[in-house]
Amino acid sequence: MSTDVFQRNPINQPRPLVGHNAVRGDAGLVAAVRAQAGDHADALLDSLDELGLEAGSAETREHGMLANEHPPALRPVDRFGTRIDEVEFHPSWHHMMSRGIAHGLGATPWVSDEPLPHLRRAAGYIAWTPLEPGHGCPITMTYASVPALRSDDALAKEWTDLLASTSYDFGLREPHTKRGLLAGMGMTEKQGGSDVRTNVTRADRQDDGSYRLTGHKWFTSAPMNDLFLVLAQAPDGLSCFVVPRICPDGTRNPVHIVRLKEKLGNRSNASSELEFHGAYAQRLGDEGNGVRTILEMVAATRLDCVLGSAALMRRAVAEASWHVSQRAAFGATLIDQPAMTNVIADLALESEAATHLALRLARAVEQPHDEHEMALRRMALPLAKFWVCKRTPTVTVEAMECLGGNGYAEESGMPLLVRESPLNSIWEGSGNVNALDLLRVLAKSPDAVEAWRREMACVAGEYEVLDRAVDSALSDLQAASSDLVTAQGRARSLTARLAVLLQASLLVQHSTGEVADAFVASRVAGEWDGVYGTLPASADVRSIARRALPA
Repeated sequence: MSTDVFQRNPINQPRPLVGHNAVRGDAGLVAAVRAQAGDHADALLDSLDELGLEAGSAETREHGMLANEHPPALRPVDRFGTRIDEVEFHPSWHHMMSRGIAHGLGATPWVSDEPLPHLRRAAGYIAWTPLEPGHGCPITMTYASVPALRSDDALAKEWTDLLASTSYDFGLREPHTKRGLLAGMGMTEKQGGSDVRTNVTRADRQDDGSYRLTGHKWFTSAPMNDLFLVLAQAPDGLSCFVVPRICPDGTRNPVHIVRLKEKLGNRSNASSELEFHGAYAQRLGDEGNGVRTILEMVAATRLDCVLGSAALMRRAVAEASWHVSQRAAFGATLIDQPAMTNVIADLALESEAATHLALRLARAVEQPHDEHEMALRRMALPLAKFWVCKRTPTVTVEAMECLGGNGYAEESGMPLLVRESPLNSIWEGSGNVNALDLLRVLAKSPDAVEAWRREMACVAGEYEVLDRAVDSALSDLQAASSDLVTAQGRARSLTARLAVLLQASLLVQHSTGEVADAFVASRVAGEWDGVYGTLPASADVRSIARRALPA
């Protein structure tokens, strides 16, 4: 027992979680990469070594904290009163952006000739972004813009290479003079939200083939990005447009930033309300096909919502397991006390299941011409977006509790994760939107249901309870398909069940036996009381908890 009554050199306080490789030191992430990368796994992990070491450094941790402590500031006019509509960011924001783009987390995979570039990016995104989640938003939108731009060969050729650059070049300048570009999107309006068909922003066709936009957007993040994909009403219906901040003649496009949103979390990221006052735009895709065109971008941003939520889980569980492995109370290290061992193991199960599902979806992006992979993506993306993003707040809050009062203090970094955790469930379609998207898939893509069934068939016969659950889910899918209206009331339940079963299939195939057994028993068989730390006695909680420790 220490005799230092003031504990100015305290004992029994964990060291900060720094000085490790955030990729290779994460057993669950490495397992998920190996599961999807196959023979390319070693090379892929080698390519992430620099990112992993940087993500695990004290410097990056500090930059992430500072970017959130110093939120962006709107500068609508300069000191002479000239309209400039700019946002200023703290230097730590620029550091995180510069390094994230340099590590290839933007649109780089779309032009890469390396094997599995989307999977590599996904693993890197999970390791990098939870240090400072806000900057993940412009990085995500930049990545997601390219598949939508490909609906017009000329526009794709004009913008893709600069969007795929690994150079971060901040500031409003003529885009083709910059070393790299960032993209954003503007869909929702005050009166409609997710119902974008009610949009009132007008697009007037010009004699030179361009358009001028007049109207507003209610929620547009990263307004300092170089170009935006925007929905507006053209003469022939709702259409998609490319709107640059700087016009081809070098003048500033009349895109006015009304204000920046005050948000629960994601504080480092500037989320704005915009007005277009005759803003120059180029049409992307045919008039009247705006939703179909921009959905390619939405699908990619939804994938990053899943990746980002899995990232928050992994970071939260890493912090919790690290803390309890070094903190003692009541005569034993916390991680070795049965109640805490069960909590950490339970959190680790949730996190690893999310990680495997996220990387499975990223793997599907690698094969755009494979019918099974594309059908699975149509089915599994709304499942994962709904379920993984819903589970994230529960994980981050429980993980914060593992640190006790230390975790409730801002300096621990845990409140940042907790505030961020609900966001991905809201952005790019809330829970109901994604659950109802599942019903749309049932109506339009029966091959997607077959793709899900084939994935589950990979583990047929491994667990009787899992086989029964799959049969029950397939029966419910058939019933839902026959009455889609009535099924709307059950859509969330069905979506959650299908997601959990797909997670179980991936863990049974690719994780350890201890993880698979505990997940099937708790999440499928129901040997679980719905709160973390209630895994059944059959679960090898000690092995699972120890596996969650950062190495």
